[in-house]
Amino acid sequence: MIFDIQPVNSEDYLQTYAGLPVASTPLDEEEPPPDAGAVAWRLSANEGDEFEEISESFDWFFDNVDTEKVKAIVIGEWEDCYDTDSAPIVARLAEHADRLPELRSLFLGAMTWEQSEISWIQQCDVTPLLRAYPKLERLEVRGGSGLAFPPVRHDALRVLRCETGGLPGEVVRGVGRSDLPALEHLELWFGVEDYGGDAAVNDCADILSGDRLPALRYLGLQNCPFADELAAAVAAAPVVARLEALSLSMGSIGDEGAEALLSGQPLTHLRRLDLHHHYLSEAMAERLRAALPGVDVRLDDRRSREEDWRYVTVSE
Repeated sequence: MIFDIQPVNSEDYLQTYAGLPVASTPLDEEEPPPDAGAVAWRLSANEGDEFEEISESFDWFFDNVDTEKVKAIVIGEWEDCYDTDSAPIVARLAEHADRLPELRSLFLGAMTWEQSEISWIQQCDVTPLLRAYPKLERLEVRGGSGLAFPPVRHDALRVLRCETGGLPGEVVRGVGRSDLPALEHLELWFGVEDYGGDAAVNDCADILSGDRLPALRYLGLQNCPFADELAAAVAAAPVVARLEALSLSMGSIGDEGAEALLSGQPLTHLRRLDLHHHYLSEAMAERLRAALPGVDVRLDDRRSREEDWRYVTVSE
């Protein structure tokens, strides 16, 4: 199922991505090369690696791989990713779209915290990828610094995920104002203001209406420092009625937010309600479970309600 995607912010996709084994460039010359369409290709570069610049990894890829068969690409670390944004990578992928006619899945920024803290990764406007690849089904981005997503229409995209420690409100509004008729899985990690997370509940209005997201089945509004307020908006949101899974996980939700969910529209149609990393009392947790007996309610990683402040899972 689409909503069974449950990555963590340290996932580097060295083993598998999009259901395919990963092949990292350059290949070992002593090993037989895989079928180009049977693996996800991982391109990366850093000082001390085989390639010190990501452009070298792209050069090798286009010179040595039958790119017309490639279905999935993972972009890992690039040189000085905390100073240099992803715009040259996006531009090169867009420029060579005709050489990648079967590309369906793309992850931009698959780095571990050892390579770069998530909020240090410099991103850019990623919508040229959607315009260049009208058949792309899955787009995932890690890092919110410099990230832009002006409204766009894309008829094939099924999964859109933005992992950030600080998500700009303009990105949230841009996603909500995009026409994405095939989108089934939408996941946004909000993060905190210290790292550019200036989104507010009102920025989510178009997403919560669901008007431009008729196929949506998984909605993840995650890693949110204003999760109680967001839960109150979600409780009355039209889009919820068609969902199979709802996630307000990784954030600051407490009893007030849970009460809003219980007092709002019915959630008994959900297959999963994910609130892991939460600040609910045990009594409220039991109320939720009792009210939703047929729903997989995920309440692990309970945080102490005695802490001076509530924190999200991913920030810096």
